[in-house]
Amino acid sequence: MKLTSLIIREASSSDEPFLRDMLYYSLYVPDGADPFDRGITTRPEIAKYVDGWGRSGDLALIAMDASSNEAVGAAWMRIFTAPEKGYGYVSDNIPELGIAVLPQHRGHGVGSALLLRLVEMAGELYDAVSLSVSADNPARRLYERVGFERVGTCGDSVTMLKRLKPCHRGEG
Repeated sequence: MKLTSLIIREASSSDEPFLRDMLYYSLYVPDGADPFDRGITTRPEIAKYVDGWGRSGDLALIAMDASSNEAVGAAWMRIFTAPEKGYGYVSDNIPELGIAVLPQHRGHGVGSALLLRLVEMAGELYDAVSLSVSADNPARRLYERVGFERVGTCGDSVTMLKRLKPCHRGEG
């Protein structure tokens, strides 16, 4: 289903149920593998990416199909500290990014539009943004095109970082 017009809006705390749905769709399932049970998004190590959405530092965008007013995708970021770190954790002041598009709307630029807009907004607040992606997930190519670089590996997952502000000599 091709989208003719896309509206991207900021998410609010009332969007937490949709963000939880998108969290499920953000979990990579290789071709031919069984999908995850929907309950996986209630596991603490997964749920923490959206639980209590709207806390300080949370930032999310929702993509809407303008013709149907249906939410079709989301991109979000949240700050974690070392004790609660997520899969793409780099540091306490770099948010982790999550992104997903409903399967029937993939391949039409929704994810790219969300990612570019969220990265632009993040640049006003943060020095960098990170994420974790399965090494064989095709979405990894999108992240690389946008400027994310590999900074670590854990099992079959790659931690990637996009610097949003230039580093200066003498600074970390």
